[in-house]
Amino acid sequence: MAAKTALITGGTSGIGKATAELLHSRGYRVMVTGLGGIGDAGLPDDVIAVQADAGSLTDIDQAVMQAREHLGSLGLLYLNAGISRPGPIECTDEAAFDALFRINVKGSFFTLQKALPLLDEGSSVVFTVGAGEGLGAAMTAAKGALLPLVRSLALELAPRRIRVNAVSPGLVNTPAYGKMGISPDTIASWGDGVPLGRVGAPADIAEAVAFLASDGAGYVTGDNLIVSGGLGVHTRPV
Repeated sequence: MAAKTALITGGTSGIGKATAELLHSRGYRVMVTGLGGIGDAGLPDDVIAVQADAGSLTDIDQAVMQAREHLGSLGLLYLNAGISRPGPIECTDEAAFDALFRINVKGSFFTLQKALPLLDEGSSVVFTVGAGEGLGAAMTAAKGALLPLVRSLALELAPRRIRVNAVSPGLVNTPAYGKMGISPDTIASWGDGVPLGRVGAPADIAEAVAFLASDGAGYVTGDNLIVSGGLGVHTRPV
């Protein structure tokens, strides 16, 4: 059985924070990383919070060193850190394109690479994937790169009994929408188009991640768990 320890990137707000809180409540020792607002995250006192840029290999090295020091080994590595740069091809500049791949793809890849020595037999790796469709070609490309990466890593790490899966949230009300200037009323109205009649909450995704980390998902690897209230990851409100 893997240790009840978790390292969560992008864990100081939204889905990452909700997952940290849920796992902590279930007896996990948890460490999270975030780019800013570490002291104001409002996490339980014994959750270790480390400031780190998910796209910086230097920061990744430091975060993994601290995980080794504080947690020893990892039962779960949740690669949740990511950014959104929506927009059509005409409005996407090189800086936005590079940032999408540096953080969403390169950052996740190298965090896993550097954390591999901490992952024992039976441990779990989960990527937040989601959708890029409808948010622009660059977003679609960055998100689309993650699913084949998950499948390849699942095969590569299977002999070590390390499971690798993805979770794909549908419409989930996170602080990211507020940063894009979208009002709470607008976000709530999107629930009218969801079969279950509401926009998701970060806690909905946290439960899915907790399942993928558990022994109950011991025969699940290389898969993508879509959590969308029936909407699917291809449909977005206009």
